[in-house]
Amino acid sequence: MAQLQAAPPSLTLEIRSCTKCSLHEGRDHPVVGIGDGRSGLLVLGEAPGAEEDRTGVPFVGRSGRLLRSILLQELGLEEEALTISNVVRCRPPKNRTPTKVELATCWPYMERQLAYLQPRAILTVGNTPSRALLGTTEGITTLRGRTYDRNGIVIVPTFHPAAALRGRPEMEAAIRHDVRLLLPLLKFPS
Repeated sequence: MAQLQAAPPSLTLEIRSCTKCSLHEGRDHPVVGIGDGRSGLLVLGEAPGAEEDRTGVPFVGRSGRLLRSILLQELGLEEEALTISNVVRCRPPKNRTPTKVELATCWPYMERQLAYLQPRAILTVGNTPSRALLGTTEGITTLRGRTYDRNGIVIVPTFHPAAALRGRPEMEAAIRHDVRLLLPLLKFPS
């Protein structure tokens, strides 16, 4: 499946050659993102996992497959309409939460990507992207289930699909509820 890049070529090159923090030392492929923003939606995760590091594509592991399935079913989008990225571009060791330094180091890339994509809505998946975009220390359990405004962009926080994969079906129902909050905000290309 051919996908356009979720960032201009100059930003893509910078991210792929970045050595600003120690995460670059253990990476195989930094993750820039996929998609071109046509739908007006950006799905934003925390950082690459093992499969994402191996491929350079975001949300392709088990959690990613579940999230993509939910997005396609609930929003009626085609796979090519999804634009997906992460706030941190290299995999933290053992999939740990990125440190404040790692997040701050990657954040200028995120700001430039947001300016390039100009999303109408962002689905933040888990604590790290939700807290980063909303400038809060509140957890995802408190934040999810409603929308927020960030400089004219609607932010919809939701649980990470890994929670649903751990045998918690109420988590998948909650993710589906949150995703449906996006329906009135999307641009559907004709």
